[in-house]
Amino acid sequence: MPFITTRTNAEITKEQEFSIKEKLGEAISLLGKSESWLMLVFKENCRLWFKGDNSKKIAFVEIALFGKASPSQYDAMTEKVCEIISSELRISSDCIYVKYEEVSNWGYNGFNF
Repeated sequence: MPFITTRTNAEITKEQEFSIKEKLGEAISLLGKSESWLMLVFKENCRLWFKGDNSKKIAFVEIALFGKASPSQYDAMTEKVCEIISSELRISSDCIYVKYEEVSNWGYNGFNF
């Protein structure tokens, strides 16, 4: 039940969105999850500031995860997310934040896991 939100001040084309979706769908396995439960949202052209500046392209990626993962899994996922966003949206890795949230209660289809 991972949920990934990608916010950026850049524009995301439909082609880029599909490619990022595909790559994140594969990458989520690094956290022991599968694409079959993955939900994504893309928020482009956000008014974001980083280091007191809004002239560079930046991104903030939030990953909510039902359950837990190990520090090494998070390290691998952060590396992969930065690689994907940097490659697809031409955003420097040092302008990308990745935040994780471990969720113990997650509802779906009228019940909770």
